[in-house]
Amino acid sequence: MTTTEFHMDQTVVKHLSQGDYEVSHDPNVMFSTTLGSCVSVCMWDSVLKFGGMNHMLLPDHQKNKTNWEINDVHAMELLVNALIKKGATKRNLQAKVFGGARMVKGLSEIGMQNGVFAMKFLTQENIPCLAESLGGDRARRLQFWPTTGRVRQRFVKSADPIVASAAPKPMAAGGDLELF
Repeated sequence: MTTTEFHMDQTVVKHLSQGDYEVSHDPNVMFSTTLGSCVSVCMWDSVLKFGGMNHMLLPDHQKNKTNWEINDVHAMELLVNALIKKGATKRNLQAKVFGGARMVKGLSEIGMQNGVFAMKFLTQENIPCLAESLGGDRARRLQFWPTTGRVRQRFVKSADPIVASAAPKPMAAGGDLELF
């Protein structure tokens, strides 16, 4: 994993990159990530008060359906298994799902497919999804407090949608959404 850790006041911020997952029971830990077409699932045990987050980097679903299904399931199972190894009970797990934006006009719907997969996995595993923010055409910055299940989402503002043949435009911070 390539998780980056830094300290902000008394809070330990662990930034997840593509392909990462982390779990913690420390009330001073906050996970953060930035998502485009990728998806993050914030999951916690509502009784034991600890949780984890992943940042799923999933391949193009159109090119190799079997390979992406294996990668998707693997990414979710890593998070669930890490929580169970730390003492979580599957029946107490709850989730919130974010990301899956369409970042480049004219390309495949990878973001949408990532979101559909995450929701389908949670349904099949009987893990309730209490909130979701999927799709759209803007990146998101997330902050997740794993002991409470609190999530703060900030959309990254983009002047114009990115077109596959055009150079990306610079992005600035924008709108907030906080889910408890």
